[in-house]
Amino acid sequence: MAEPNIVLVRIDNRLIHGQVATQWTSSIGANLILVANDEVSTNKMRQNLMNMAAPQGVATRYFSIQKTIDVIHKAAPRQHIFIVVESPQDVLRLVEGGVPIKKLNIGNMHMSAGKRQVATTVAVDDDDVAAFRKLQELGVELSIQRVPSTGVEDSAKLFG
Repeated sequence: MAEPNIVLVRIDNRLIHGQVATQWTSSIGANLILVANDEVSTNKMRQNLMNMAAPQGVATRYFSIQKTIDVIHKAAPRQHIFIVVESPQDVLRLVEGGVPIKKLNIGNMHMSAGKRQVATTVAVDDDDVAAFRKLQELGVELSIQRVPSTGVEDSAKLFG
């Protein structure tokens, strides 16, 4: 079975929104944005809002983490898939479920109670750090980058 053509996996707790949808999608040549999120997979209102933010000519799918694991290997080679998730824990579930993720782009993880700011747009707690560490052990390359035009920040910050 051919590997699914995953062009980027990104953590962004806003999931699909204007800037990400347009800049990342065009810079990586994606034609399908797959939001892997248990809550959004059943929330039509959030899906409709995200569809409005998605670039013209790019398909969108809203799957639960488990459904993503179950169907990703059925993707056609012509599907250049941009997977967007909300948290490192969700990425870890995908990887442990057999989704072939080699690189992870860490975009936005908002500040909230119990989290510490480690990069311009990234705040983590101990649980996030543990998930990132596990992903690294599983061979996933981590990079912090807000938009394609900005530099990549040092992912070591995640553990500092």
